[in-house]
Amino acid sequence: MKVILQENVEGLGYLGDVLTVADGYARNFLLPRKKAVLAEERQVKLLQHLKRQIDQKAKKEVEALGDIGKQMSNVSLTFEVQTGKDDKLFGSVTSKDIAERLEAQGMTVDRRKIQLPHPLKELGTFPVPIKLHRDVVAKIQVTVAKQPGDEPKVEEPASPEEAPVETTETA
Repeated sequence: MKVILQENVEGLGYLGDVLTVADGYARNFLLPRKKAVLAEERQVKLLQHLKRQIDQKAKKEVEALGDIGKQMSNVSLTFEVQTGKDDKLFGSVTSKDIAERLEAQGMTVDRRKIQLPHPLKELGTFPVPIKLHRDVVAKIQVTVAKQPGDEPKVEEPASPEEAPVETTETA
């Protein structure tokens, strides 16, 4: 069955794509949820007109997001975290933490656009891609460092002279 997508569908296509999909998929998922319409002649002509308008808007959007992406590529975030023995982190740095830190710097980013495959659980500097648009990806540098004064305390054994002496009293 030929359909025209009304919105981006993950793993299938983007808004305005004309696709051939299984009849059941179209009838049971795409059409009832208004994610697609049947590709009839009238709909195809309307789509072509809308595509021209959408392409013009998309070009402007990509240019604007490209500028924002260039600004973001210059951003470097540093997270000072508590560490334990052998520099193991207590917790991790997640995409939510990165989004909050970017928000504090005046850049609003949806945390789902931060392409962090897994939370950062070790010290170091990591490039983190942010997918602003399907054609625009900015990379920021995220540094995970120890908190100052978070050195593990090593207790030295007391010398035998300073060791407390236990006394037992007999009555």
